[in-house]
Amino acid sequence: MFRYFIELAYRGRNYAGFQIQQNANSVQEEVEKALLVFYRQAYELTGSSRTDAGVNALQNFFHLDIPVDHKQPVEADCYRLNAILPDDIVIRSIRPVKPEAHCRFGAMERQYRYGIYKSKDPFLEDRSYYYPYQLDMGLMESAAAMIMEYRDFTSFSKRNTQVKSFICELSESRWYVEGDQLYYTVRGNRFLRGMVRGLVGTMLQVGRGKLSLDEFRDIIEQKDCTRADFAVPGHGLFLIKVSFPDDLYI
Repeated sequence: MFRYFIELAYRGRNYAGFQIQQNANSVQEEVEKALLVFYRQAYELTGSSRTDAGVNALQNFFHLDIPVDHKQPVEADCYRLNAILPDDIVIRSIRPVKPEAHCRFGAMERQYRYGIYKSKDPFLEDRSYYYPYQLDMGLMESAAAMIMEYRDFTSFSKRNTQVKSFICELSESRWYVEGDQLYYTVRGNRFLRGMVRGLVGTMLQVGRGKLSLDEFRDIIEQKDCTRADFAVPGHGLFLIKVSFPDDLYI
């Protein structure tokens, strides 16, 4: 067997999520169908970072194992596979990796970004969240910095998750302004289901004065997801980058 990493980007608007699921279209299903058409072989993919319905990615990964007697991918295959895939999914590269490389468990860090705009703009409506309210940036920046003091993010994990640990090691959490948009960016070794949207939604309540910083801290420490706000839409969220050790690739 030879193992390969597939790097891809996608717009999540038309998909129920990244990972394959019953009775709903996913990014994984579309990529597996393209592989079947092109290679005339069915391959089961393993995903790196799961994204929910509507969430976008500038970079995400699958890995797949190809038997020795099957056609091995080459650089030109990306062009041909992209011709098969829908317009909202693109394969950036297919690269051989060490046999033990795992695109989910081998990832060192993931970076997410959530975008907000306050003035109506039809060119942003599917890539950012329209939120036309006054926000106190100082309070939101303080809330983002406070997040860095913690490792247990039970309060920001949606229910019905199968994870055994709610511990995440974050290396960045901050708000910044770029042009007419407001962004929240966060980096960490792992993220829980709905975690970034829960953080953003709850911090927006702080920015609007509906929650104090002390109340925000209490939500984190109570480890109760019913107190967090997960209401922000998925289309404002982007998975920006997934980082791996340099020696992973062959």
